[in-house]
This record gives sequence, C-alpha cells and structure tokens, in this order.
Amino acid sequence: MLKTAIPVIAAFGLAAAAAQSYATDPAPAAPGMGWHLSHEGDWAKLAYGAENSDQLALMLMCEPGQTQAVVYGDVQPAAARMIDASAPIDPLSGDMFDEARLNLNDRSVRGLVDNGRIVVETETGRAQLTATRDERRLISHFVSYCSQSRA
Repeated sequence: MLKTAIPVIAAFGLAAAAAQSYATDPAPAAPGMGWHLSHEGDWAKLAYGAENSDQLALMLMCEPGQTQAVVYGDVQPAAARMIDASAPIDPLSGDMFDEARLNLNDRSVRGLVDNGRIVVETETGRAQLTATRDERRLISHFVSYCSQSRA
C-alpha cells in the first residue's frame, strides 16, 4: 500500500506545483523542480520535475529526425494530441497505453523555447510550466537534436 501511496502523493504534489505556476507572475518552482535534459542511446529526454528522480510532471522523448515528441507524465501540454489504437496494451491493467505526441513545431513548444512558458492540462485544469533562461537553452537543444536528420 505504501508503494502505491508515495507515487500518488508525489503526482498530486507535482500537479499542484504546476497549477500554482500558472499565475501571471509565476511563483518560483519547488526546490529541485525544473527542466532537465538527458540522453539514453539515441533518445533525448526533456523532463520537468526533480532532477535524477522518478518525480516528474512532464517528459518529452524523441530520436533525431522526428518531428514529434512522445509525451509522458501527470500533466499534458494543452496542444498534445492522443495517438489512436496502434498504442500497445498495458500488460498490468489490460488497458491501452495512453500515449500522446506533440509536434515540435507547435506554438506551445516554440513558446517554451522563446518565452519559457508552456500551458499544460492538470487534474484541476490548466496550468503553466515555466523555464529559466538556462533551461530554455536546454529546451532549444532538445528541439534541435530531435529535428536533425540521422547520419
């Protein structure tokens, strides 16, 4: 029971932090929360959450040459579109995996790169995640990496 309760509580905390950052003058993110870029093989991963942990509100993943990123997390960019029935079946629940994709040329991604803001859908409505100037450079690197063609 405790193994289930901890991730659920963390998810609610991340969604609450995201919802609080939607104000006109966004409140600073919780300590350790922010945008982080990592690579795993050819995959680039851009995540908003606590660095080096499973506590994340949003993660975008892509490979070079892709025009779309796969979206994971407790919050979804307001512009993300869901993929149809080609998504695989979750072996634990027997349900279809919910998988969303976001076009990297979408205005929400451009806004994140240019202005450091992206509107997301949370359990309680819309919220805004923000990025610092340094984080915007990471986000720009992510978009460039994904957009480059394979060698």
